[in-house]
Amino acid sequence: MAVPPGRVAMRALLHAASLDNMVGSVLGLEHHDHHGGVISDMGDMVREGYELVGKFNLGDYYSTAQYQCLWGLLDFHGVGPRCQRLAARVREQFGRVMEERRKVSDLHKRDDLLSYMLSMPQEERIEDSDVIAVLWEMIFRGTDVVAILLEWAMARMVLHPDIQSKVQDELDRAVGHRPMTDSDIPNLRFLHCVIKETLRMHPPGPLLSWARLAVHDTYVGKHLVPAGTTAMVNMWAISHDETIWGDPWVFRPERFMEEDINVLGSDLRLAPFGSGRRVCPGRMMGLSTAYLWFGRMLQEYKWAAAQPVKLTECLRLSMEMKKPLVCHAVPRSKTG
Repeated sequence: MAVPPGRVAMRALLHAASLDNMVGSVLGLEHHDHHGGVISDMGDMVREGYELVGKFNLGDYYSTAQYQCLWGLLDFHGVGPRCQRLAARVREQFGRVMEERRKVSDLHKRDDLLSYMLSMPQEERIEDSDVIAVLWEMIFRGTDVVAILLEWAMARMVLHPDIQSKVQDELDRAVGHRPMTDSDIPNLRFLHCVIKETLRMHPPGPLLSWARLAVHDTYVGKHLVPAGTTAMVNMWAISHDETIWGDPWVFRPERFMEEDINVLGSDLRLAPFGSGRRVCPGRMMGLSTAYLWFGRMLQEYKWAAAQPVKLTECLRLSMEMKKPLVCHAVPRSKTG
């Protein structure tokens, strides 16, 4: 559905920008280099992947060897065949990009991930199928996290205009009238706090991938974990625990001014990207992108809700807003 003039459909805008950013960083492809068709195809594949991940499939609960014969019969939505078609499409599309890149003579001068992997010494290279898996994982997972985080952050800004003004005041003091750059990020402490508070209240991955299988009966505190149980870390529950945060249901970025908490995995009170060996490898890139884009949006525009904002959550690949955010964006030069 078309958005009337003066309104911004945040989800569509942020997903398109995030996809462009990831395809540029991972594959070195840009729209202005006549790669718009390839990027559009990547977007179609990413959207198909998101839909498949969010599909309920009864067959997934009977996927062990003894129930293999039932899997297809219970796949009422055709998830299996769709996954197979998507996998074939991913292999074909990425394989084509890789073959074209191999013809380039200056691989070592390029700064994208694909060129780096193809220019590695022969003894360190991995199979093409593994390269494709890495590239697809980076684009598939990297596209949605930044977009979803920023949609939540912008929803909070239109609901809390006083906090939006505080971020803009900090930007005016630290950056001035020139466009914000990566080098400004360390000087924008309150902006950091807003992103951290957004990650606390709306963690993109509420159930982290630190899954552990109990090989025998054991206790975690007073709780019995029977053998055969797969235990996962519920980051959403931790980040809404009153014994840790005091007022977990209040959006209060200032709490991180009072106590600076590292969100990169060293402090388990807030570890939205995981920790240890299973920590998200793209966390630094994702956070830096979120800081920069969030700052630029607030530096250039004053934001207000164009429709009632509902904070109802919907868990698909990540935890996103059930109702997409639509905003009014007014250039700050016209409001000052």
